[in-house]
Amino acid sequence: MSMPLGAVRFLMPPISLIGCGASKAVGDYLKTYGAKKSLIVTDQGLAKIGVADTIKKYIEGAGLQAVIYPGAEPNPTDKNVADGVTVYKDNGCDSIVSLGGGSSHDCGKGIAIVAVGGGRIHDYKGIDTVTKPMPFFVAINTTAGTGSEMTPAAVITNTENNVKMVVWSINVSANVAINDPELMVGMPPALTAATGMDALTHAVEAYVSLGRNPKADALALKAIELIATYLRKAVANGNDMEARTGMAYAEYLAGEAFSSAGLGIAHSLAHQPGSFIGLPHGVCNAIFLPLVCEFNMNACLERFADVATALGEDIAGMTTRDAALTAIDAIRTLSADIGIPSGLKELGMKEDDIPMMAEWAMKEVCTPTNPRVATVKDMIEIYRKAM
Repeated sequence: MSMPLGAVRFLMPPISLIGCGASKAVGDYLKTYGAKKSLIVTDQGLAKIGVADTIKKYIEGAGLQAVIYPGAEPNPTDKNVADGVTVYKDNGCDSIVSLGGGSSHDCGKGIAIVAVGGGRIHDYKGIDTVTKPMPFFVAINTTAGTGSEMTPAAVITNTENNVKMVVWSINVSANVAINDPELMVGMPPALTAATGMDALTHAVEAYVSLGRNPKADALALKAIELIATYLRKAVANGNDMEARTGMAYAEYLAGEAFSSAGLGIAHSLAHQPGSFIGLPHGVCNAIFLPLVCEFNMNACLERFADVATALGEDIAGMTTRDAALTAIDAIRTLSADIGIPSGLKELGMKEDDIPMMAEWAMKEVCTPTNPRVATVKDMIEIYRKAM
């Protein structure tokens, strides 16, 4: 079922568990819902340092079995999904536990979709293409940014053309989403910064999206407030559990906000460097966010003034336009404070890639809900500014 632009669909969020030690409950949830053998989908890093083994022990402690698949790469690919489906089927699994950030969750969702529905993940690109529920799915988050542990979406890179495929469906939501700040302590400052700015982009884009609604508004503004309060602290001191917990709540709320309201062209633009040249999604979002806010500003000045307030800025006595500009300045200041690179050129993006990326960005599912209509020419101009 497709939605007319502007219609709002309230998706049932997964059961959520947020707090220190929350991941220890994974086995209990699996057992309660009848799972017998789970595929733990994670990345090489979490497998090597033993986090995946710890989760496996929690599952086995509940009398269940688990197999680890450490094949989720950054910007997970169709090949990662296909390999994971093979492991899932060969081991007789009946459930999935994704462990990590957005890459692990998206890879796990892709595996779940294909394991049940057959075919290739390519067959499910788009909105409402997944007609069968996934196997019982628990998403354990180790970053505070993507929101993928609770969103109805998966983003998978097509290795045939290096373009990101977005799958969006009510049947792509996890059954249980776990955010355990204790698992986030090991995130290095750069990753903490990038994932935090990803969450901020989710919240800001949801708040100004054409799909905005009172539910998403409340979630987005609270997420922005939490990020303004805790992101700098989490980057400065990864052992600050108050900051880690605050960011865990922020990214979850931001994920729920954009699940309801949709996103905008900051994401459309950011997906292309991520898939074509492997740049970190959160860093790309952080670079594009203030530029896209400038582009969108005149379409919803009052909304950006609200963002300024949520970011902690004093806008008393300002015109609405000046308040909106203050929000954009605050976003840039936050990025600089936490060490986000100033542009894409230093990350390896080339001017020659821009026209092709702009064309693909126009086709993204995030583009129609952007508050200002964008053309390919607009996309090219924003890419050039982002260099």
